[in-house]
Amino acid sequence: MDETIMGLSGIDWAYFGAALAASGGGIGSAIGITIVSHAATGVVSEDSEKFGRILPLAAMPGTQGIYGFITALLVFIFFGVFDGSVDLSAHEGLRVFFSCLPVALVCLVSGIYQGSTAVGSAGMVARRDEDAGKALIFPALVETYAVFSLIVTIIMMLYVTAG
Repeated sequence: MDETIMGLSGIDWAYFGAALAASGGGIGSAIGITIVSHAATGVVSEDSEKFGRILPLAAMPGTQGIYGFITALLVFIFFGVFDGSVDLSAHEGLRVFFSCLPVALVCLVSGIYQGSTAVGSAGMVARRDEDAGKALIFPALVETYAVFSLIVTIIMMLYVTAG
């Protein structure tokens, strides 16, 4: 199809959305992991036995990058990027782009805030090792919104594929 919107074809818009989702999730995860890792290394340097209890807290913000990656992969699978079987109109491509925005934006922000929340949880584990399970709950609350954004993105993509 020769139709474009702002000079971009349908597949260009789909690629743009996939790139934003993967980038937003990846950036949010990288920043969030960095934030919590500063605190985690401090705790582990004082007591190396706490490494196993601190590691899940440091890893939690990484899930936003996974959600961004899943979104990009779904764009490639749903819209025939691997085999060239789907020819998206510019309007369909723009819908794919908008479908990627929930993950791109929410995962960017939630990854950062999950890392910040996990810092407090790392402090909790530093003081009371037996509360490590409870400490996971606080950053998990932030995770909820990243999961919701992935669900919304998938539903929106399914709507685009349904025609």
